[in-house]
Amino acid sequence: MLLTAALLLIASQLPILAAGIAKSGAFRARDNRYDNREPRAWLEQHPDPRRRRANAAQSNSFEALPFLFAAALFALFAHANLTAINGLLVAWIILRCFYIWLYVNDHASLRSLVWSIALAVNIALLFSPFYG
Repeated sequence: MLLTAALLLIASQLPILAAGIAKSGAFRARDNRYDNREPRAWLEQHPDPRRRRANAAQSNSFEALPFLFAAALFALFAHANLTAINGLLVAWIILRCFYIWLYVNDHASLRSLVWSIALAVNIALLFSPFYG
């Protein structure tokens, strides 16, 4: 159960990872320095598309978390196999890390495929109590 908690904690930090990519190096930049007073406007208007895509990956990562947490809690509540839960959580985390990398590096079609696979893993997690 400790591993499950750790995996959920790691999953919850993926949006922070994407935000870090979006903002990395911008605090020391001479031109277009990071504006903590208007961070969203700064990112939306930034000339570097990688930063804008990293910010979009951050938003999408936050959007993916409620379903993941609901599915994990349901699986735990319904006494699904803990090894299956943890395996699916690991798969989801790996897929979402790859998703963030694909998003930042502008691989749109592959990114959409990985997003779909991660969604399928999340659905499998939700239904894991019924097939274990």
